[in-house]
Amino acid sequence: MFYTHSTLDRADHLRKDDAQIESLRAHRDARLVPVWHLQTMVAKVSDTILPQALLLSADCPLPEGQTVFLGLQGTSPIFAVDVSTLDENQRDALADKSITRSGQALPGVFADLRLAGPSLPEDDGSLLAYARGLMYWNSTARFCESCGNALVSSNAGHTRTCSNHDCTFIAFPRTDPAVIMLVSHTPDGDGEPVCLLGRSPAWPEGVFSTLAGFVEAGESLENAVRREVMEEASIKVGEVRYIASQPWPFPRSIMLGFEAVATSTEINCDTLELADAQWFTRKQLAGFDNWGDESDNFKLPRKDSIARFLIDRWMKDANH
Repeated sequence: MFYTHSTLDRADHLRKDDAQIESLRAHRDARLVPVWHLQTMVAKVSDTILPQALLLSADCPLPEGQTVFLGLQGTSPIFAVDVSTLDENQRDALADKSITRSGQALPGVFADLRLAGPSLPEDDGSLLAYARGLMYWNSTARFCESCGNALVSSNAGHTRTCSNHDCTFIAFPRTDPAVIMLVSHTPDGDGEPVCLLGRSPAWPEGVFSTLAGFVEAGESLENAVRREVMEEASIKVGEVRYIASQPWPFPRSIMLGFEAVATSTEINCDTLELADAQWFTRKQLAGFDNWGDESDNFKLPRKDSIARFLIDRWMKDANH
């Protein structure tokens, strides 16, 4: 699944040693992941250049900005660096200095990870998602929730500490948990199994996906699944089973994937949440196009999403 496979050693034990982090940043083998207004750098794909994440060398001149230690890739320290103060011309000039993980020079371009992600190698996608998520949090966690004073970066960019020395508040990266569920139903007798998919009013025409929603305070994940399906489609859910999770830094979620069994089938959509919802058989889903296709057919969700993972999994498993 996209954004879940990483060979990076996050090396948490190094983060608290400022002198060590400074030394790692200056290491000749250090690699930098530049982030410009939450866009990350990827290769300009051609007949001879494959999709991949691109980095910067340790000695590349950069503007002042947030720096976050991401970890170690072998013996190479990896840092995320915020370069959002650059204008577009300066951004493009920086992209011309891009290199691969091994140090080979390749032409780069800053791109939205939501567009570039599905074509990247798994390890590259995970690295860019990690960098993007921490940069977003550092740029938005600006003030102390306890006293209102400014927060300053600490722990190599993984915490933010109140600048008021009389205050002990420390902010940690926020991740919003959301449940996402493939709801299925098997009719009595010889009926063909179906799954429930819906479409948001904000999505491109024809796209259907699994239902999803944020977990509320004081709520178990299983109860969040049941509540969200009832609220959005008026479908009752019985058995709920956890399947997998996926970081989703757009901007700061963790998607918790489930399969659930419906105990009712009459759909009544909350029109604020869903423009439509329907039951589909495996055969019907096999005829769907993909998100982004220019056609009038129904379409499956993005290939890099856990929603697509859950749908593909259900389609392959005839035992459901």
